Amino acid sequence: MIEFEKVLLSEKPGLILVYGDVNSTVACSLVASKMGIKIAHVESGLRSFDRTMPEEINRVLTDHLSDYLFVTEQSGIDNLNHEGISGDKIFFVGNTMIDSLVSYLPKAALSKVLDTFNIYNSRFILITLHRPSNVDDNDTVSQVIALLNQLAELRKIIFPVHPRTKLTIQRNNLELNPNLILTDPVGYIDFLALMKNAEVVITDSGGIQEETTFLNVPCITLRENTERPCTINIGTNYLVGRNLIDAKKTILKVLNGEIKNGKIPELWDGAAGDRIVNILVNKH
Repeated sequence: MIEFEKVLLSEKPGLILVYGDVNSTVACSLVASKMGIKIAHVESGLRSFDRTMPEEINRVLTDHLSDYLFVTEQSGIDNLNHEGISGDKIFFVGNTMIDSLVSYLPKAALSKVLDTFNIYNSRFILITLHRPSNVDDNDTVSQVIALLNQLAELRKIIFPVHPRTKLTIQRNNLELNPNLILTDPVGYIDFLALMKNAEVVITDSGGIQEETTFLNVPCITLRENTERPCTINIGTNYLVGRNLIDAKKTILKVLNGEIKNGKIPELWDGAAGDRIVNILVNKH
């Protein structure tokens, strides 16, 4: 915060643009607010209603400090209205993450990552986990690996593993099915290629819930809640909680072809960034 204040004092911007829900989002917003600098928050209004998540606190604080709130889905508008934020500040613009995805799809089509893992069709599972509730507890990680070993009897599984998870697996000497392939974190282009071609994605990530919905790929979310409900109500996401028995049932249904029909949410069209720029140019 001290270093960002120095930047603001030097550059004297009339507005700062912050994104998402990480610690730097709320930190920079606090600094700007105290200095009387306007704030635009991209991805406003998302709520998991779970204050044990640091991201939830960051979202709420940033939204209430911001002058321009750029929303990705209808639930964001509803949440901000419920919290008493003026409608004059709220703008439904779509999803800038989808802008990035659309932009990089041509490069992803050229990726050789499927060859790297000897995947020549879409009959594989992609998994990514990073939340402490899923990767920090020894028993939980052991149960997750046990589930993945069972699924690996049916499909090859690609698991770009978080460093914390890798340490937990090593520390507990967990055995892995040969079809369960652990790899270092994968760059975005290669990961996009994997995600686009997967039969199903298992995750606890918010962004991946959105990207799989746009790509029409079934997504199994190992969380008790989601701040992106349109991916369930409209898209291809299944919120299964952290009960791995229930998760397995849903995964097996998907692998057997019982897949719900998803559609792309409104304004997830690759032009959200353009809308944001036009609003700021016309109103700021």
